[in-house]
Amino acid sequence: MLPAGAWRRPDTPWDETEWDRLERVTSRVALAVPSESRRTVGREARAVLRAYSTSFFLVTRFLPAYKRDKVEAIYAAVRYPDEIVDTFPLTADEKLAKLTAWLASYEIALAAGTVHEAVSRGVPCFLALFAAVVREAGIPPDYYRAFIEAMRLDARPRTFDTLESLIDDYIYGSAIVVGYFLTYVYGPSGPNEFSRALVSARNLGIALQLTNFLRDVGEDQRRGRVYLPQALLRAQGVAQLDVRDGAQHAGINRVIHGLATVAEECYRRAAADLDAFAADSRTAIKACIDVYGQLNQRIANSKDGLAHRARVPFADKYRVLPTSKYWRLPLAYLAQ
Repeated sequence: MLPAGAWRRPDTPWDETEWDRLERVTSRVALAVPSESRRTVGREARAVLRAYSTSFFLVTRFLPAYKRDKVEAIYAAVRYPDEIVDTFPLTADEKLAKLTAWLASYEIALAAGTVHEAVSRGVPCFLALFAAVVREAGIPPDYYRAFIEAMRLDARPRTFDTLESLIDDYIYGSAIVVGYFLTYVYGPSGPNEFSRALVSARNLGIALQLTNFLRDVGEDQRRGRVYLPQALLRAQGVAQLDVRDGAQHAGINRVIHGLATVAEECYRRAAADLDAFAADSRTAIKACIDVYGQLNQRIANSKDGLAHRARVPFADKYRVLPTSKYWRLPLAYLAQ
């Protein structure tokens, strides 16, 4: 059997060769033992989450196992397209071609009955697993199509004039629909609470994406991307963002701090509707709000702004997690 995380490199993102190798080996094992196909792919989806997001991996440990498995499948299915546009050394046309092929495989996976059937039809293993989750949880298939469209925007970046445009034209596909995926897995607290849970997910998706944007302004510019709304930059005297220009830093930092305040309000609203989710999902969602909210506060309170990339030390993440759940964390790191 394939050991979990067989190709994991903990200190750097996987390159395209590693992803391809993982895909080949996992799919081969999944096809060889049909009864274990889902378990095989699911184990590697967990390894992807562990490798790429310490914070999210931690908070998902507080979910019941059957929900946690589905969340790991969702993460792997969104991680790979994100890597195509963020880290693979490809031209824009090559990135778009890969995304087109990926989306075509998603359509095939939706029509398959099982993970094994999808993989046997040539579907990448993580898409095969994700499609199974979409079917079982009743997730509207259009949500993932919207996600891929957002990734297309990253392949050929554009600017956004207002915060409203940024949310509607990019954050909806890049983050809000991912929150909707999770909401279908987490479940509502009652038959009439699902719509309120979706509102909470929307607010949390906006908050998380804004926090990531604000932390990565310089890195995003190096990739040819500017997510800070142009109208807000112009209001601070920044006609065309250039983080290398020290004269712009004061204005850019004011935009960053203002958007961190917007994100903080979105975290607050997400938390206010936390009771709309099923009781066995709330601990994980609250931990997510608390961990990432703490990162957002560091950005909002930073006097250095662009001078450093904000992060939350592991000890601080640990402190905001539920005390009664601490015992799960060491076991989570040892589990394969």
